[in-house]
Amino acid sequence: MNIFKQFYKSTHSPSDIASFRFQGIGKTILFVFFLTFISILPTIYYLSTLLTAGIESTKSVITEDIPSFTIDNGVMSADSDVPITIDKGDFTIIVDPTGVITNEEVEDEGNAIALLKNEFAVSSGGRIDTYPYSMLEGLTLTKDDFKEMVNTVDGMKGIIIPIMSAFIFLFSSAISFIEVSILALIGLALKNLASRSISYRHLWRMAAYSVTLPTVFFTIMAALNTTVPNSFIINWFVEIIILFLAIKEIPSKKTTIEN
Repeated sequence: MNIFKQFYKSTHSPSDIASFRFQGIGKTILFVFFLTFISILPTIYYLSTLLTAGIESTKSVITEDIPSFTIDNGVMSADSDVPITIDKGDFTIIVDPTGVITNEEVEDEGNAIALLKNEFAVSSGGRIDTYPYSMLEGLTLTKDDFKEMVNTVDGMKGIIIPIMSAFIFLFSSAISFIEVSILALIGLALKNLASRSISYRHLWRMAAYSVTLPTVFFTIMAALNTTVPNSFIINWFVEIIILFLAIKEIPSKKTTIEN
C-alpha cells in the first residue's frame, strides 16, 4: 500500500492502522515526515504571504507611521508612551515600548509583526515566533537601521522563505517523532487495558498512523486561520482513542487448555 492510501486509511480505519504494525520502520518514519510536511503547509503559506505582501507596506509604515525607536541592551525605547497598533488589512504591525502587549495578544491579531519591549514577534497561520532583543547583544538598532533591514529582507526573500520553511519542517518533525514516541508509551498501558499482546516497536508504528486524523483536522483549522480552544487536550484525546481502537483490532492471544 502506498503512502497516500495509508494516509487515507489512517484517517478513519483503526483496523488498517493495526495492520500497519508489521511494515518496515523506514516506511513508518517516511510517513511521519510526510504527515509533518502536510501539517506545516498552512504555516509556510501564511509565512510566505506575510513576508511577500507585507514588505512594501512595512516600508511605508516605518517611514510614515512608526515613531523613532531604539533597541539597545535588549530593550526597545520609542517616542511614544502608549502601544501603537497599525491595521494594514491582511496583517497588523504593533509597536509597544511599554511592555503592556503580550505574545498572546499578538497571536490573536492573526497575521502580525510586533516590536515589543523585549522581543520581536511574528504571528502567522495560528503560530507565533519570538526573537528576544538580547540576541543582539552589543548592537544598537534604530528606526533607520530597521528600514535598511527590511530592504535587505526584500532582496533576499527568495532565499529566506525556503530556509525558514526547512527550519520549520525540521523542528516540527522532531516534535512529531517525540509525540509519536510518547503516544506509543501510552499504548503500553492501553494494550493491557485491551488485553492484547503487542511490543513497543509495533505500538510505535501504530501510533505514527493514529495521529493522522487530528493532524488533518488541525491543519485544516490552521488553513482557515481558526484557533481551536483546548487544542492540546483535544489532540491527545483523539490520538489516544484512535490508538486504543486500533489496539482492540488486534486479535487477542488464544490460550490452549491441555487435558
